[in-house]
Amino acid sequence: MNGCHDDDWLISRFRFPKAISSWKSTELGPGLERQTARSHALPVPIQVLTTLGFLATGSFQRELADRSGMKIADFPNVIGAIDCTHIAIKAPSEGEYAYVNRKHFHSLNVQIICDAQMRLTNIVARWPGSTHDSFVLTNSSVGNRFRTRQQLIARI
Repeated sequence: MNGCHDDDWLISRFRFPKAISSWKSTELGPGLERQTARSHALPVPIQVLTTLGFLATGSFQRELADRSGMKIADFPNVIGAIDCTHIAIKAPSEGEYAYVNRKHFHSLNVQIICDAQMRLTNIVARWPGSTHDSFVLTNSSVGNRFRTRQQLIARI
């Protein structure tokens, strides 16, 4: 957590200093603190900065894990991870505009799911780069299983 509260780092990433980060954590703390007997609960400042980082970039693992000293692999109580990434491709001859992502290069939006041991359990690589991550998840086999399970629960 030491590096997460460095003014230069906070200003370069979030455009505000430590005082604002502390204030946001104090304000949001009551709603974010978890009552647990475990020593591995994420501190409120990390939750706040992770959320802000996700809202800014669409990814929560990039820098905060490194800056806070957290390890992604072997993280307690993590059963896995789902994320999409853009794989650069050569511009296709048809429907070229659909493959241009928000970073303005041609790509496929590839969803990867792994378990807690970082073993890949599912990969979906068929949607153009302009496709949103939530659409990829919804239209994957995992999304279909989730929907089916929710429908079964709703019937009960």
